[in-house]
Amino acid sequence: MLNNLIRFFLENRLVTVIILVFLIGWGLVTSPFEYGLGVLPNDPVPVDAIPDIGENQQIVFTDWKGRSPQDVEDQVTYPLTTAMLGIPGVKTIRSSSAFGFSSIYICPYFSRCAGKAQAIPRTTCI
Repeated sequence: MLNNLIRFFLENRLVTVIILVFLIGWGLVTSPFEYGLGVLPNDPVPVDAIPDIGENQQIVFTDWKGRSPQDVEDQVTYPLTTAMLGIPGVKTIRSSSAFGFSSIYICPYFSRCAGKAQAIPRTTCI
């Protein structure tokens, strides 16, 4: 069966090329990327077929080039973390510091409280 199919495509090259062009065109039309081909319409398949079931979180990324993790922790991460503990509706706050930067993860109880992390005054940031 497979030998007959391979022989058919080897003997009928025009049919093979037509099927190949059709499959490539169909792939370009349904691809979720924007290729900028004006000839073909763009009707992408949605990428969010699998819902995100992770908890909502806000990430605060700080950058302080050339400093040790201890300096970043003492002078940036810890003051920001303690300032964010006062935000109502916050379930957990996790932070980590590395050479020249730190990350603070804020997990609220409800998704509508997630925007409250943006209510911190800009002067709090170092």
